[in-house]
Amino acid sequence: MTGKSMIKRFLALLLLAGIGAMFASLLLAYVPDTDLNFTARYYAENTASDIGAANIVTAIIVTYRGLDTLGEVTVLFLASGIVGLVLSFGRKRDSTPRNLVPVGELLTTASQHLAPVIMLLGVYVFVNGHLTPGGGFQGGAIIASGMLLLLLSDPLKRFSHTLIATVESFSGIAYIALGLIGLVLAGGFLDSRILPNGILGELISAGAIPLIYSLIGLKVGAEFSSMLTSLSETEDL
Repeated sequence: MTGKSMIKRFLALLLLAGIGAMFASLLLAYVPDTDLNFTARYYAENTASDIGAANIVTAIIVTYRGLDTLGEVTVLFLASGIVGLVLSFGRKRDSTPRNLVPVGELLTTASQHLAPVIMLLGVYVFVNGHLTPGGGFQGGAIIASGMLLLLLSDPLKRFSHTLIATVESFSGIAYIALGLIGLVLAGGFLDSRILPNGILGELISAGAIPLIYSLIGLKVGAEFSSMLTSLSETEDL
C-alpha cells in the first residue's frame, strides 16, 4: 500500500469520524417535545373545521403551504424537462431498438390486465387524498408505474409525447389558475375555500382540495411518464 493511498484512507476515516461525532452530538442533545408548538397546535385543532379535510396532512400541504407544493411540482417539472433534453441528443434516428431481450408471455399478459388497474388505483389515491393517506404525488407516481409496466412488457411501445405534454401543461396551468382564484375569492394562494367545504368525510368535501390534488396527480404522472418514455427511447435500448 502506497503512502498516497494510506493518506486517502486516513482522510476518509477522519471525515467519517467527524460526521459521526456531529450526529452523535445531535442525538445526545435531542430532547423530545412534550407538547405541540403554537403552529402545530393550530393545525391539529382547526384544520378540520377550517378546511373540511379529514386528512390533516393533505390540508396542510395543499392549502397552508401551497407555495411549497408549487415549488416541489416546479422542481419535478424541471427535472423531467432536463432528462428529456439530455436524452434527446443521444436518441437514435432509427426508432428500432437493438439487442432486445425477449419478453415473456407472463409479463405481457399481466401488463395488459394490471396496467389499467394500477392507473385506476393512482386516480383513486389522488381523488381521495383529502380523506385517506395519499394524494397527488403518490397517485401520480402510481400512474407512472403503470406506464413503466407497459414499457417493460413491450419495449417497442411508443407513447405520444404530444399527449403527455398536453396533459402536463393543462394540469399545470389549471393548478396555477386555481391558486390565483384563491387569492381573489378566498384567503390566499391555493385556498381551497373557493368551493364549499361540504360535509367532513364525504368524497365531495374539503372545498377545492380534491380538484387541486387531481391536477397535481395528473401533472406528476405526466412528468414521470415523460421521463420514462424518454429513457425507453434512448440508444441503450
